[in-house]
Amino acid sequence: LMAGVERPLIMTSGNLSEEPIARDNDEALSRLDGIADYFILHNREIFSRYDDSVVMYEAGSKRMLRRARGYAPYPVQLPFDMPQLLGVGAQEKNTFCLTRDDNAFVSQHIGDMENLETVEHFENTIRLYEKMFRITPEAIVCDLHPDYVASKWAEQEASKLELPLIKVQHHHAHIAACLAENAVQGKVIGVALDGTGYGADGKIWGGEFLVADMADYERAAHLEYLPLPGGEAAVKKPYRTVIGYLYRLFGEDGLTKAAGCLRGVEGSEIDIIKQQIDRGLNTPETSSAGRLFDAVAAIIGVRSEIQYDAQAAIELEMAAEDVETKDSYPFDIVVNGSVRVVRLRRLFEGIVDDMANGVGTAEIAARFHNTVVDIISDVCQSLRNDRGLDTVALSGGCFMNRRLLRQAVERLSSDGFKVYAHREIPTNDGGISLGQVVVAKVLISK
Repeated sequence: LMAGVERPLIMTSGNLSEEPIARDNDEALSRLDGIADYFILHNREIFSRYDDSVVMYEAGSKRMLRRARGYAPYPVQLPFDMPQLLGVGAQEKNTFCLTRDDNAFVSQHIGDMENLETVEHFENTIRLYEKMFRITPEAIVCDLHPDYVASKWAEQEASKLELPLIKVQHHHAHIAACLAENAVQGKVIGVALDGTGYGADGKIWGGEFLVADMADYERAAHLEYLPLPGGEAAVKKPYRTVIGYLYRLFGEDGLTKAAGCLRGVEGSEIDIIKQQIDRGLNTPETSSAGRLFDAVAAIIGVRSEIQYDAQAAIELEMAAEDVETKDSYPFDIVVNGSVRVVRLRRLFEGIVDDMANGVGTAEIAARFHNTVVDIISDVCQSLRNDRGLDTVALSGGCFMNRRLLRQAVERLSSDGFKVYAHREIPTNDGGISLGQVVVAKVLISK
């Protein structure tokens, strides 16, 4: 086939976006009709569906981004024995994890729990793993988020089987997974940067600095809360995030200064978004690092609406790819009670000023990445001074960004920290299920 075509061929899995792979000929013909011109059929059905695995090499190690074919179901070896537990993972990039002895059987990539087919795939694969590895869970572990499909499934399953249900905060699970994978004991500074995680205060977390071990965590610092007008609508349309952030930080003056990036947005929509923010209507507060990347991508003209997950952040990383600069933007760290809060007003002032002065998009993107690394370094150093901790664990989907991961590891290492990041387990939500079960194990042991 390749010799006849005489050009590169790109292979991809046989499924629609957010759906599991078609497992037999009839299903493929039905579900893929209209997107495939030809079908090559076979009489062998797919017994267990495995997506392609995705890895990158960065910061001196192989880094797993999606763990599936070729890696799952091989177990992750843990530094301690485990009871038999089931962790059901997160809403997006779902995996589950079953444990016994010192083995954590993290499933292949299941996908986003947004349709019936994926949920059936999730449940069927759990049953397969339980049978294959002779595991009967003693407890079920889920995320704190009350609306996650996996969490609702866990509640129903635990009730049906009369098993304990343990709920674990999303970012604590991120850090715990990193600690377990790297066999790190004791408290660390956990840096969890991602798009969305349900916080203990009911708000959307995502720019978190935790003092944590596998048993417990304390939220020691975070990015400041800013409005996300429309919630999920702002995720898909980052220009809404820009409006929310600038309006909260600068009022009308901020929107005037950023008029260029909002040129394609109707004035009536901007007025509605401002009213949403003023009245607090469908405008959750977020400390998300992922949304910060989205906002910067939108304000400098890289991407104002997305077609796939993290598109704006990916394109912002790509924009900075060939730029080498040490410049960055200012920010402030204030103490609110026992928690440090990173204020972003001066960061956005610097970006808007650079745009007004004709600084190129690539240069601004690179300066922004440097600023995020500065934030990580400064917060970690201040926590080391307070707590005497010199170990940092990095986790969360933002660390799929190669530039951010590389620069963060280099800076923290030069600051004298011992730095751990994911290698065999995804840093994104594909690693949450592992974190859930190791946290639950410690809680059960107590």
